[in-house]
Amino acid sequence: MRPVDERSGSDLMAELEWRGMVSQLTDAGLGDRLAAERFAGYAGFDATADSLHVGHLVGLVALRRLQGAGHRPLALVGGGTTLIGDPSGKEAERPLLSTEEIAANVAAVGRQIERFVEFGPGPAGGLLVNNADWLCRLPLTEFLRDVGKHFTVNTMIAKESVRSRLTEREQGISYTEFSYMLLQAYDFLHLHDTEGCRLQLGGSDQWGNITAGIDLVRRLRGTEVYGLTWPLVTKADGTKFGKTESGAVWLDPARTSPFQFFQFWVRTDDRDVVRYLRLLTSVSADRIADLETEVTERPERSRAQQVLATEVTAAVHGREAAEGAGRAAAALYGGELADLDERTLLDAFSEAPSTTLPPDDLFEGGLALVDLLARTGAVSSRSAARAAVEGGGAYVNNRRETDLERRITRDDLLAGRYVVLRRGKRSYHLVRFG
Repeated sequence: MRPVDERSGSDLMAELEWRGMVSQLTDAGLGDRLAAERFAGYAGFDATADSLHVGHLVGLVALRRLQGAGHRPLALVGGGTTLIGDPSGKEAERPLLSTEEIAANVAAVGRQIERFVEFGPGPAGGLLVNNADWLCRLPLTEFLRDVGKHFTVNTMIAKESVRSRLTEREQGISYTEFSYMLLQAYDFLHLHDTEGCRLQLGGSDQWGNITAGIDLVRRLRGTEVYGLTWPLVTKADGTKFGKTESGAVWLDPARTSPFQFFQFWVRTDDRDVVRYLRLLTSVSADRIADLETEVTERPERSRAQQVLATEVTAAVHGREAAEGAGRAAAALYGGELADLDERTLLDAFSEAPSTTLPPDDLFEGGLALVDLLARTGAVSSRSAARAAVEGGGAYVNNRRETDLERRITRDDLLAGRYVVLRRGKRSYHLVRFG
């Protein structure tokens, strides 16, 4: 996927700051250096699952912006460090995965990163790397001698990712997780030596690990390298970003469908939507300013949420999937249903009550609409069904029906087996045949 919103290097830091992507810098002059030189910079993604989730989007967008400004993005998938487990932000030690599980996760995560970073040759051609390729080959005694001696336990304990586990929680930290900082520091050293990497990007919870890597490169190579973190994404209401009642919101469509993904962003709080538009999309400053005005003056239209949902869904799943999810969302408000595929249809009406009937009911002239409304419980009785039809409040597949003799036949089926009944504006009932 070719990067969008390409900007010159001189604009990159100003762009990152305006979009809210800068929390900490190891050098105040980094912006000037990015303007004057071309950098190779990396961000890391763990391989604890076979999919990234929306919490990883800032890192993916950061690499995309780096490449769009003419720099070279290195996307590191932690096949090696996942064997250990990052203690940052965790209250307890992660369960350890097998090497086979991690290898499968690495491959899946790599495919998702490809939607944001263009891999290939050239000065700005991206590179996908797996730190298992070098970490799993390191002899222990050599690593302790050449790397471990440059870190004091005192310094490591002072890092937030370690200190919080020691002082604020009961679980403590194992020696395995304690060593994670050294491994991530070595990643920076390895990428510096092999790819000329001079910049590490990460969330603010990675600050201690990033500065450890910078110190190691300076000590062993005498080279000036840099770190930049973005703020951890939060929600105005205090709940955790990227979590719903059903769990995490994943980038894998098998885990979170494009429609569910789209709806997650549509439901964004008015207090958060402009910040997310800046942080996660390439929508222009002028367009965002217009949308911000709409949030204030016409919040009921939810235009900013619609743009956010469309742009983020398109980045993750493609423009066609985003448009399909938008059509499914529109269907909930009386839009066309006939063009929806089965999965999208089921996603759109997943919260509606449903009834399953035998398909034979549609033979020999089909079912009377009045009977179907009453039989499914979409209305309380047959007389109520007649009143709904006569009053213009009964709908089949979002189309108003006023004929008391209307019958439901096989021609009405959506995706070959469904009929959507509606009473009034929002009272849906999904009927499955078969």
